[in-house]
Amino acid sequence: MWGCGVLVRARTRSRLRRELFPAWDRGGFAAAPYSASAERSRVRALVYGHHGDPAKVVELKNQELAAVGGSDVHVKMLAAPINPSDINMIQGNYGLLPKLPAVGGNEGVGQVVAVGGSVTGVKPGDWVIPANAGLGTWRTEAVFSEEALISVPSDLPLQSAATLSVNPCTAYRMLMDFEQLQPGDCVIQNASNSGVGQAVIQIATALGLRTVNVVRDRPDLQKLTDRLKSLGAEHVLTEEELRKHEMKNFFKDMPQPRLALNCVGGKSSTELLRHLAASSFLRISNFEAFGCPSGRRTTVQPSSRS
Repeated sequence: MWGCGVLVRARTRSRLRRELFPAWDRGGFAAAPYSASAERSRVRALVYGHHGDPAKVVELKNQELAAVGGSDVHVKMLAAPINPSDINMIQGNYGLLPKLPAVGGNEGVGQVVAVGGSVTGVKPGDWVIPANAGLGTWRTEAVFSEEALISVPSDLPLQSAATLSVNPCTAYRMLMDFEQLQPGDCVIQNASNSGVGQAVIQIATALGLRTVNVVRDRPDLQKLTDRLKSLGAEHVLTEEELRKHEMKNFFKDMPQPRLALNCVGGKSSTELLRHLAASSFLRISNFEAFGCPSGRRTTVQPSSRS
């Protein structure tokens, strides 16, 4: 059942991407700048009028652009990813649901084409990303309010800019909001190969933090380990390795973690808790493996352990 679900999602993502951004599959996104002279008939959006299977309810439709005035910003979308939360939103089982009919997509990056007379924060040519989830980024262009957008540097890699607003922000908050970590402190996390997990590795490395990164065992474990270490991961362990008695010796040479980040639950989170430093007031922070646009999280706050 799980395998069938993955296959359906993969097919859905491929179809949606081809319909809205055909240049993506031809490798054309890295280059083409957009012009304000695009024909109105080419303004397209992936719209759904009711919840259900994305492959059945999402339709590619032409849309008319609203006139630009006041605090409006005309944006050409450069890239918009398909995140599992986008699929869940269309299915109707996500915590945040926009008013229907809606355009799909929570993340993306666009280029400003024109601005209204009251706009002061962005100008034509600037790159922008959504300020909040539910903006509807699966479209070729649209007119948004200035407050719905955040300006980002245009020299960022395109795909990095398009995926900036969910996973990296979640990772940053997980690292900054719960403990006053100092360079040399250790953080442990499971599902380290998730979108958030990879962002945690990179941000932690930039902050001088040491990381213990736990993943599920798999046939290509070494390939995954090499990839995570290329991002800055200091140690990559499997769930099984973390449960071994030898881990006591591991933490003789490595400081015990002051923060644990969990998105698996069950025995996996128990193992993270077991290895936390006993001398600190610590939290296990639960985050979604594929990012959480709403920023929700829960915490467990153990003050002592046996």
